[in-house]
Amino acid sequence: MNIPDSLRYTESHEWIRLDGATAIVGVTDHAQSELSDVVFVELPKPGKTAAARDAVAVVESVKAASDIYAPLAGEITEANAALSANPALINTDPYGEGWIFKMKIADPAQAAALKDAKAYAAHIGK
Repeated sequence: MNIPDSLRYTESHEWIRLDGATAIVGVTDHAQSELSDVVFVELPKPGKTAAARDAVAVVESVKAASDIYAPLAGEITEANAALSANPALINTDPYGEGWIFKMKIADPAQAAALKDAKAYAAHIGK
């Protein structure tokens, strides 16, 4: 299972890639494999302000619907419109084209409190 070293992870299986004060957010390869075939994504609305751990999106698969949480406090700036037409991108490229949203982080330093790849691997028992 692929767990990129360059990302930070939440206990609820979101990943973030920081680009300055902007975080690109998606779900981990582990999460997408547990969900199985993703069939619909309810994307967050740009302009929405979220606290850390607020539910901001929903991913529906053939197995279940799962909330996607803001990993840190901030404002949603963009949603991945490609997921509306092809939600399976979450399954096929969870760390690339399957990203879910971008947000402007209120305090980028808080990302250090999220799990690194080693801690996330331990969290999921790998």
